[in-house]
Amino acid sequence: MTRLTKEQLKQLLPKNPYIDYWYNALSQLLPDYEINTPQRIAAFMAQCAHESGGFTALEENLNYKPATLRKLFSKYFPTDELAAQYCSKTNKQEAIANRIYASRMGNGDEASGDGFKYKGRGLIQLTGKDNYTFFAGSLGISVEEAAEYMHTFEGAAQSACWFWETNNLNQWADKGDILTLTKRINGGTIGLEDRIKHYEHALHVLGA
Repeated sequence: MTRLTKEQLKQLLPKNPYIDYWYNALSQLLPDYEINTPQRIAAFMAQCAHESGGFTALEENLNYKPATLRKLFSKYFPTDELAAQYCSKTNKQEAIANRIYASRMGNGDEASGDGFKYKGRGLIQLTGKDNYTFFAGSLGISVEEAAEYMHTFEGAAQSACWFWETNNLNQWADKGDILTLTKRINGGTIGLEDRIKHYEHALHVLGA
């Protein structure tokens, strides 16, 4: 069984000021979720590093410009006018989240506010009422408590570990299949090159 060392973590997150906190969380959680080989640790760290901006962003940032909204979420913003309308709202991020995450992943419709309430949080950006509910259930806490917990170092890491285990992602990590991992986590291939770069660096650091 391979364990991540603090020195390795410093190399993986060279600009992160909270290495001690992340190490305390990861050193306990990774073995519990069988993320315990160089390939599994490298794949997990690579995906989390991309999703969280190097373990710095624990909550999804939806502060998009209209052109970016159209590019990333054209299904929900089919016209320039609609994208501009949402970007001009006072509660811009809340409005965008409520639209793009409405009526899916267990969320209610746009008016319910579930999209913003259950937007991406944690190292792997756990998203949607269903995921929040199942994660909360695995810990025996309420959905509201789970949302708060994901703002902590341990909660941000554990929500990612839980998602990893629940979706059997170790099987793809064992194969070094970063493409499939990315699709399972992202729903597409956004940031694939960056994820691969993180993965190859992590393999090097871990001596794999």
